[in-house]
Amino acid sequence: MGKAVADQVAQRLNYRLISREVLLDACSRFNIPEIKLEKAIHDAPGILKRYRHGNQAYIAYIRSALMDRIADDNVVYHGLAGHLLLTGIGHVLKVRINADMEKRIRIEMERDQIPADTAWQRIQEDDNQRRKWTHSLYGQDPLYASLYDLTLCIDKLSIDNAVDFICQAAATDGFKSTEKNLQKAKDMAVACRVKAALVDEFPNLGVTCEYGNVLVYIKGRDPMNAKLSKKLNHVRETIAGIFHLETHAGSELPPDAV
Repeated sequence: MGKAVADQVAQRLNYRLISREVLLDACSRFNIPEIKLEKAIHDAPGILKRYRHGNQAYIAYIRSALMDRIADDNVVYHGLAGHLLLTGIGHVLKVRINADMEKRIRIEMERDQIPADTAWQRIQEDDNQRRKWTHSLYGQDPLYASLYDLTLCIDKLSIDNAVDFICQAAATDGFKSTEKNLQKAKDMAVACRVKAALVDEFPNLGVTCEYGNVLVYIKGRDPMNAKLSKKLNHVRETIAGIFHLETHAGSELPPDAV
């Protein structure tokens, strides 16, 4: 359902459609097996404790790959957790496509050629994993209406109806691209690149960026050891879009830090 709607929205708006490419980008850039990133964006956090990298690292890699894809604007993203990974970008229209359980079971049965009880079980497990994942990382229930700008239940709506509603919403003033919004997206892409470069070794950092001025917030009183200092020098030299970089130690992370 969601994929069909996303396809048609992208066609009608003449936007790029992205989905699995985000995972593939992250796998390539950070040398992480695809299966681990898929689990990071889908499974409950306890699953990921088996792996060397933690939840924060995997999510930072995916978020960085996604931000690089959407920073140039005019994109439709169909994938898990986009409404959370893109928090802070004002002109992003966050849409949730929903259907009743009977319809979801029927779609699952037809797609995978499985009996109804197996389809129901799979849907329940999938929904529970998403709830646990969102609660653990963001402290919110993925069903909260406040997480989305538009929620469509397509039990009685056609795909064309859903596409109409989404395109109409995207054309309203609140979701039009402005110079300020585009700059914010570019700055967040830079902040996400910096975070992704540091998070594996320094998971408790937060990063903000404004017009290329990057601030790295560090928890703890004396964290600026030689290892981190060397890493930051490497970040300055290798990550595009940084005009200035400085660190702030021992303070609370700002709410807009990635």
